[in-house]
Parts: sequence; C-alpha cells; structure tokens
Amino acid sequence: MDDAGWLRLACELARRCPPSGTAFSVGAVIVDARGREVARGFSREDDPFDHAEEAALARATGGLGGATVYSSLEPCGHRASRDRPCAELIVAAGAARVVFAWREPALFAEGTGAEILTAAGVEVTELPELAGLAREPNTHLLRTG
Repeated sequence: MDDAGWLRLACELARRCPPSGTAFSVGAVIVDARGREVARGFSREDDPFDHAEEAALARATGGLGGATVYSSLEPCGHRASRDRPCAELIVAAGAARVVFAWREPALFAEGTGAEILTAAGVEVTELPELAGLAREPNTHLLRTG
C-alpha cells in the first residue's frame, strides 16, 4: 500500500472514535520500514484521554527505526491532558516519517506538531487532498453558529 492508502486507513479508524465535544477524532497506523503494519489506534479507544498516535505507539513492539506513522490529523505539539504531546512521543519512539492529512486547526491548541517533528529530523509529509476524510468525523467540532 502507498502513503495515500495507509492514510485512508487512518482516516477510517477516526470514524471509530467515541464522540467528544472537546477533542478531535483521529486515527493512526504505524508501518515498519518494510511496509508492514506494526500497530494502529484511534482517539479515546481505551481511555478518554488517549490520542490515536499514543494508542498505536503503545501497541508497537520493538524499535520503530525507519517506521512511518500515518495520522489523520497532524500529531499534537501541545497537550493539556498528558505530560508529552504526540509529536514528542513519535520522536522518542524513533519513527523516521510522519504522514498526515489535516493540519491541526487552532481549536483546542496551537498545531505545532509538524514543526517539532521536523526540528527533530523526522520527515513530515502532508497529504491535504485527504483532509476532507480526516475532517468528516470532526464536523460537529467545526460547525459555527
């Protein structure tokens, strides 16, 4: 599967998130350097404060050198509910790449995850053509008026 295929899977996982009025619904898939799925997760899957990347990273075994993290939303760069944001967790895990569909809007926190990842040497790719898929399970948060 290519980047777009893995990212579509992450976007589909986001649809499985329990609803929230205070957090985005996000899906994540981790793929090793050989192109095999290592783990997947979605927001609030096991804990109301879990982020998708965090859930997937918790399931990944061994080092993630050369791995790619696919996330429907830019990994968070700031977090109120936990000590470390997802961007820092991804760097600490040793992932080489992150591919996401939708840049985090400044609804809950400033979206700085891509900058943290890039500064740490992680290759970051945004596929904005899939942002609509990532936004769909979050439309209740984006409504105005």
